[in-house]
This record gives sequence, structure tokens and C-alpha cells, in this order.
Amino acid sequence: MIWAGWAMSGLMIVFMLFDSIAKLALERHVIAATTEIGYPEHVIRPLGAIAFVCTLLYAVPRTAIFGAILLTAYLGGAVASKVRIDDPLFSSTLFGVYFGVLIWGGLYLRDPQLRAMIPVRGQT
Repeated sequence: MIWAGWAMSGLMIVFMLFDSIAKLALERHVIAATTEIGYPEHVIRPLGAIAFVCTLLYAVPRTAIFGAILLTAYLGGAVASKVRIDDPLFSSTLFGVYFGVLIWGGLYLRDPQLRAMIPVRGQT
């Protein structure tokens, strides 16, 4: 179970690191995508820095729950941005929700303390 959790978490960490580094580097496709949804170019690097720090916190076991909470907030902003421009629901708008499920699912599988706080109960 712990290895499955690290695999899920690892995928999310790698994706979020690529995303945040692309924002910090101001890659052309990031600029185009960000301005297309109505954000000015000058917010891209701060968003990248926020995502980078949140991802690092999530990657470190001691701060992983705090990182997951911050990433959930970050992804909530992404969902709100997609709702605002009326993007397709399942293929675009809910992408942040899917990532949030993987982030928390991975953490749940790799962190026994989180499993103890939020137990999944069988039939009673």
C-alpha cells in the first residue's frame, strides 16, 4: 500500500514540478495558456513559485499533509479559473479535482497517520 501511495504521489510531484518550472521559466506555451484564460503575464512566475513551494512541501513526508492542503487550494483556483471561462467540464474544468484526488489518495496510502485520522470503514 505504501509503494502504491508513493507511486501516485510521485506522479503528482513530477507533474507539478514540471508545471511550476515551466511557469518559472516563462515558457511560451505557459504564457499562451495563462493569458488565454484571462490572467496577465506578470502573475505567471508568482504562480509557479507558489506551486513549486507547495509541491516541495508535499514531497517531504514531515510536511506532506500541509503541502497537500496547499496544493488543494492551488488546484481549487485552477478549477475556478476553468469554470469562469466555461471550459468543458469533464475534460478540462475537473482536471484539478482529478489531481486533488490523486494527491490525497497517494498521501492516504503512504501515510499511516493520515489513515488513522480518516479511517475507511468496512461493513458493520
